[in-house]
Amino acid sequence: MESIKQEISKKKKIIDTAWKLFYEQGYDTTTIEQIISECKVSKGTFYHYFSAKTDLFSSLSDLFDEQYRIIIKDLDPVLHSFDKLIYMSRHLFKFIEDKVPVDILAYLYSSQVTKKGEKHLLNQNRYYYKALMQIIEEGQLKNELKSDRSSRELMKIYAMQERSILYDWCICEGNYPLASYGIELLSIFMQGFIAKPLIPG
Repeated sequence: MESIKQEISKKKKIIDTAWKLFYEQGYDTTTIEQIISECKVSKGTFYHYFSAKTDLFSSLSDLFDEQYRIIIKDLDPVLHSFDKLIYMSRHLFKFIEDKVPVDILAYLYSSQVTKKGEKHLLNQNRYYYKALMQIIEEGQLKNELKSDRSSRELMKIYAMQERSILYDWCICEGNYPLASYGIELLSIFMQGFIAKPLIPG
């Protein structure tokens, strides 16, 4: 019997290969056979994890969480909590801008609206939500972020604003820089989170 680590490694290999092909040649033109051939797994292994190509949409949130794990390790602990949130978002937006075609992100959002079942982007067990909660709770304890709302409510509001910008970027077909203008908008929308003015410099 394969270990859990081997299982995770195989699934990750399929996910990484699939998104590499989606980026290089587009979602519609990428076939399951190409994914299987490129990552050198059996057809049975692919269908053990995914019943169809559309199921790979749910794996995009895993790729996003992987980016959050990378950035949280390198996050400067002395940063203001609001700046930590914005820094994380900028990192993700840059990753999306560089690695995720806008039509793929649009597919992801449309699948969450039209497809029945789990809304994986809203899954509160994701690392993304845990990271946001940690930063917000610490920010409230330090009186950097307002405490008139619960940390969970602030987390939901922040995630909602982040998704709204990503959604707008999709319907605008990526016609503005996500990692700069998108983050500028997010910073403006979220100023109400700050408990006291940031000290310049």
